[in-house]
Amino acid sequence: MIKFFEKDPYAPIQYVYEVEKVLYKGKSKFQEIMVFENPYFGKILVLDGVVQLTERDEFIYHEMLTHVLMHAHPEAKNVAVIGGGDGGAVREVLKHGSVKKLYFIEIDEEVIKVSKEFFPSVSSAIDDSRVEIRCMDGAEFIKEMKNSLDVIIVDSTDIIGFAKSLFTVEFFKFVRDALTENGMFVTLSESLIFHRELVYEVQNSMKLIFPIVELYTASIATYAGNWWSFSVGSKSLDPREIRKPVKIETKLYTADLHKSCFLPRDIYKKLLNKELIW
Repeated sequence: MIKFFEKDPYAPIQYVYEVEKVLYKGKSKFQEIMVFENPYFGKILVLDGVVQLTERDEFIYHEMLTHVLMHAHPEAKNVAVIGGGDGGAVREVLKHGSVKKLYFIEIDEEVIKVSKEFFPSVSSAIDDSRVEIRCMDGAEFIKEMKNSLDVIIVDSTDIIGFAKSLFTVEFFKFVRDALTENGMFVTLSESLIFHRELVYEVQNSMKLIFPIVELYTASIATYAGNWWSFSVGSKSLDPREIRKPVKIETKLYTADLHKSCFLPRDIYKKLLNKELIW
């Protein structure tokens, strides 16, 4: 059987997947795109040689990326999802009845098209009437918004190439200005195991801009380092608190998980002091 060797730019190991069948292979203006079938994980989406999602475990990442802030906010009406062309984050956010408008900002229109064709269960909510799709740089979009978004979610590829613009102090300033008084922002920030320095850098950059900065984690088998982190910036609300009942249908996320997913304060302090060593 053919094997796919992942080309993660940061991981000190290499993941290998069996390939039953290549369903799609192409190149957009921004990146190489591939979809293949694996006997265990089902269909897998790959961008520039790095696995972005698998049918088997995509719900873990998408639920944890979205529902923590969507429940920490009392009533998020206007939301922006930046990146995440597969549509998984959009699907999860729209489970919340409070959402009136969702801006879906994806720089690569081809990723959206490929996901709609090969991952219909992931991209199922992209055509919802509340969704406004804009195929543009997320950093440029955020500059247009002022005090208008309750929650901003960045679902980026790894922090390299065109995605770097979403992890700068300048971008975080624009995010802060785009948020409402009780607004919150979350972005992936790589693995605590393999990418600890990156996590540290993102956290400290956000601390220059936001009065409240936090970090929560989830275990994701197909992401290098597995112990994946999510960095939160908030203008006023503590993201550790749940402010509305958990009534939506999920496979993983629960109120108890919300309370336990944040990095314990003593470990968090060690991270910021660069005392975490492994």
